[in-house]
Amino acid sequence: MIKLEFIKPWTATNQATFSFVPAPGGTKVTWAMDGENNFMAKGASLFMDMDKLVGGDFEKGLAALKTVAESAPKPNAEAVKAVQ
Repeated sequence: MIKLEFIKPWTATNQATFSFVPAPGGTKVTWAMDGENNFMAKGASLFMDMDKLVGGDFEKGLAALKTVAESAPKPNAEAVKAVQ
C-alpha cells in the first residue's frame, strides 16, 4: 500500500494498492486508488475526469513495474525449493 498526498486541485490523502494474480503467460497487476469522497470531491467528479488526471501516471507506473519485473533475475529451482 502507498499513501498518496494530493495538493492540487484540492487537498486529499488516498491509498494506492496493488494486487497480483497469476495469469496465462504472466501476472495480472491491478493498481487501485481509494480515498474519502467528501462533498467537494463528489462535486468535482461531476466535472473532472479522474482517469485523465491520474490514469497516465498509473500507466507509466505499471509500465515501469513491468520493465523492472521482467529484467529481474529469475530464481533457480533450488532456491525456490529452499524457500518452500
